[in-house]
Amino acid sequence: MLVHLFGRSLLRPELRRLGVLRRCLCAAQSDPCPATPQRADMIRNRAQIKRVLCVAEKNDAAKCISEIMSGGASRRREGMSKFNKIYEFEYHLFGQNVTVTMTSVSGHLLGQEFKAQYQKWHSCNPVLLFDAEVEKYCPDNMKQIKRTLEKEVRQCQALVIWTDCDREGENIGFEIIDVCKAVKPNIQVFRAKFSEITPNSIRRACETLTEPNANVSDAVDVRQELDLRIGASFTRFQTLRLQKIFPASLANQLISYGSCQFPTLGFVVERFKAIQAFIPETFYKIKVLHEVEEDTVEFSWKRNRLFNHTACLVLYQMCMEDPIATVTSVTSKPKSKWRPLPLDTVELEKLASRKLKISAKETMKIAEKLYTQGYISYPRTETNIFPTTLALGPLVEQQTQSPVWGTFAQRVIDQPGGPNPRQGKKSDQAHPPIHPTKHSSTLQGNEGRVYEFIVRHFLACVSQDALGQETVVDIDIAQENFSTSGLMIIARNYLDVYPYDRWSAKVIPVYEQGSQFQPSAIEMADGQTSPPQLLTEADLISLMEKHGIGTDATHAEHIETIKSRMYVGLTPDQRFLPGELGMGLVEGYNSMGYEMSKPNLRAELEADLKLVSEGRKDKQSVLQNHIQKYKTVFIESVRKAKKLDEALSPYLGAAQEIAEAEQQDMEMPLPVRKCPHCRQDMVLKKKREGNGKFLSCTGYPACKTAVWFPDTVLEVSRDDGICPTCQPHPVHMLKLKFRRGSLPPMMPLEFVGCIGGCDETLREVLDLKYLRAGGGGGGGGGGGGGGDGGGARGGGGGRGDNPHPPAPRPPSSNPRAPPPTVPSWTLQPRPPGGAGVGANSDAIVCNCGQDALLLTVRKDGPNQGRQFYKCNGGSCNFFLWADQPSQQAEPQSRAPPRLAVVSSNIPGGGRGPERGAGRQGGQTMCNCNEATVTLTVQKDGPNKGRMFHTCGKPRDQQCGFFLWADENEPPAAVFGGGAAAKKGKKIAGEAGPNKPPAAKKPRTCGICHMPGHTRVTCPQR
Repeated sequence: MLVHLFGRSLLRPELRRLGVLRRCLCAAQSDPCPATPQRADMIRNRAQIKRVLCVAEKNDAAKCISEIMSGGASRRREGMSKFNKIYEFEYHLFGQNVTVTMTSVSGHLLGQEFKAQYQKWHSCNPVLLFDAEVEKYCPDNMKQIKRTLEKEVRQCQALVIWTDCDREGENIGFEIIDVCKAVKPNIQVFRAKFSEITPNSIRRACETLTEPNANVSDAVDVRQELDLRIGASFTRFQTLRLQKIFPASLANQLISYGSCQFPTLGFVVERFKAIQAFIPETFYKIKVLHEVEEDTVEFSWKRNRLFNHTACLVLYQMCMEDPIATVTSVTSKPKSKWRPLPLDTVELEKLASRKLKISAKETMKIAEKLYTQGYISYPRTETNIFPTTLALGPLVEQQTQSPVWGTFAQRVIDQPGGPNPRQGKKSDQAHPPIHPTKHSSTLQGNEGRVYEFIVRHFLACVSQDALGQETVVDIDIAQENFSTSGLMIIARNYLDVYPYDRWSAKVIPVYEQGSQFQPSAIEMADGQTSPPQLLTEADLISLMEKHGIGTDATHAEHIETIKSRMYVGLTPDQRFLPGELGMGLVEGYNSMGYEMSKPNLRAELEADLKLVSEGRKDKQSVLQNHIQKYKTVFIESVRKAKKLDEALSPYLGAAQEIAEAEQQDMEMPLPVRKCPHCRQDMVLKKKREGNGKFLSCTGYPACKTAVWFPDTVLEVSRDDGICPTCQPHPVHMLKLKFRRGSLPPMMPLEFVGCIGGCDETLREVLDLKYLRAGGGGGGGGGGGGGGDGGGARGGGGGRGDNPHPPAPRPPSSNPRAPPPTVPSWTLQPRPPGGAGVGANSDAIVCNCGQDALLLTVRKDGPNQGRQFYKCNGGSCNFFLWADQPSQQAEPQSRAPPRLAVVSSNIPGGGRGPERGAGRQGGQTMCNCNEATVTLTVQKDGPNKGRMFHTCGKPRDQQCGFFLWADENEPPAAVFGGGAAAKKGKKIAGEAGPNKPPAAKKPRTCGICHMPGHTRVTCPQR
């Protein structure tokens, strides 16, 4: 067998690829395998194992296992961790004598955490934690243990995992494997399976070494990652919000959330609200009393009780009119009180809480210690069936030494058939029920009480039921039936060793069927229904088990969490009472529509985790499914966060009034794009002064990349749309709203654009410096109107998906060289129809294609008496002043249009006068090479009354040409023209010998573009 075991380890990678790796090993004598080169290698390599590293889950376990394997002759030495010793001894393993080095960890060696940029509470929007990258790391308090493993494994040829045989133990085992294989990749790995630390169990584990189960470990990885993501996102959200809303009550309190602790809290709140909502009802019943010598027998009414007073009164009066009782039947039958089922973890927690008044957490802590000391079997088990392979006789015989229950243990051995356990129906196929493994009379305090309970429970379940004889007497009075019963105990059996159960005898007189007697009293009594009681810890554990919240190993932890967070308290009789914060949180989340305090979501996860551990579901699919499920709930919860405030107000006082600006600050911004320099998220933030916003890198202050929007931008917000071209993906679009008059009339004041760099005109308008090499200038499609391009700071050309645009070109030696192409703005989609003046007709046509209606302004004001055209049917937004028949109305779209950048294909030309504009006979020509029309700006703003040239074609056919009538060249301030234009530098073609020099512009700030200060002293910096 050992030969095959060793060989399987060597061939594991090859067998995995072939899909034929088997978990069971055939016995050596039954192996028909011929001698092959691979088998020869196995035998040859087996001889290379001289030293084996064994790792247990705790130091106590390592010490006990070493004592058993070495026969008490192990040598102890110190490891790098003072809490985890190293034991060395010789042992016969793999068919030969090897040197064994036994050490331990202290629970989980590695933990899961977000990458550094997500660890700070204000580092990102909590919703991003559902998708943020998670990594495994070694906590500081475990690093010495990790170093010990790394040092010891270098000298070993095989690694045996001796961690607890449950999900958590398997996961800890794989953490040990990962650490050891990082140092020694070719180390052979084996798994020891055991349920108790006894000589027989340890010897059997050494003889049946197997391989670790990756599926079971994967289930723990999924749970850990989900708990981290769900807990961190909800905890950050509700803590940061509620601390501001209720500063007096929650200023310094952590308001945690967990997908298990909240349903647990929900059970407590639900029971409390049921009690509050309970309305007691009055009921009525009849009872009959019969005194015989010194005993009084009470006969109960077969109807039990009535809620109608009149009906009960009528029946009572009938009984009083004829108060003779006739015995209708006397029945005697055997009665048994069943012995308890074998003990599993949940039953241990519940019974210790009820009978011993010890909390579940304390009980499991004591049970773990008793297990590692070898007094009891593994305490985390879901099994309540003793396997037939487990010899119960020797276990009972050990307890005959006890002066307290030794006599009873001997009775169990002597009873017919020996120990005969009552069997349950549950089995986890891993561990037997909890039972004592050796006798002790030296344990003190709660350890002694828990050990005594486990021993007495074990002896009780393997003995016999208590036996008795029950007598039931039925009587009739005026056709109303009453009954009483008596009990005579014949054999107490298990009750002699199990004082936690009560079964009392009840003596009644002898009655004969058909006999009659006069009752001593017939009474009509009333009472009230009573509400259910608050939950005890045992009740709560039962509900958690019933609804699949947590596992037998985690119930106590979740209960302790809601107690430590002050979500619940305990009454003097140890019942759970919800606190004000706990009540408000549950009511708030339930009012959102997602009943997060209900067990459904977590129960689904626990069921999926079980399927993962069995290999029936894939780890990644389960993980992604539940991440998306909880992410949807989280987004909805944030959207309805005010319901949480409203639910908590009755308990914590009036909610603090939060200004709208601060409300937006509390709602942490979502990322717009990745920073082109450090690759961290860039988010919209509010400026310290004013209502403006800026785009900032979350890596600040290490990274100072930012986009400061000019004052002409009134509003900016993140759009859900994503640019299909800009990198690194995703780059979200922005909704922008500009001040009136800051853009040419043909450009909408509200639109959705991309700041990733592909939208070159937007780069010019917003002066997107962060896209330039070295963080300077406003990049984009070319420089200014002349050959200077982007000037000394900017880079001409280059797409926004390139984080490092090309260096600026040197100035051209030819002042008449054509400037680079500048794109034009084009609305998408265009308004339907062609509103405007027809080419060969004087009729005014609206956007619908119908004749427009001529009306006159009646309101007082500067336009009173002025005529205008509008849509005759009212179905479009067409508008045109009658005294300006060539001007076209600009339709107002209901949703902000998206802007696209279109470069002109006209040779040497682009947009308007920068490219194709010219003069023929003193008349200005547009890009279509046709005469322009001159219009006047009517909108309020700095340009009101100013005249400009534009294309004279109908609106849907216009080429997009624009030129102010009082300028020979387009204004550099509007269309960017690069940094040189903004700085007021001289541009080719702007001034000539026949034109006086332009007035010098005042110096403006490079951040907010306002005069009077510089970038260094800017208040928005």
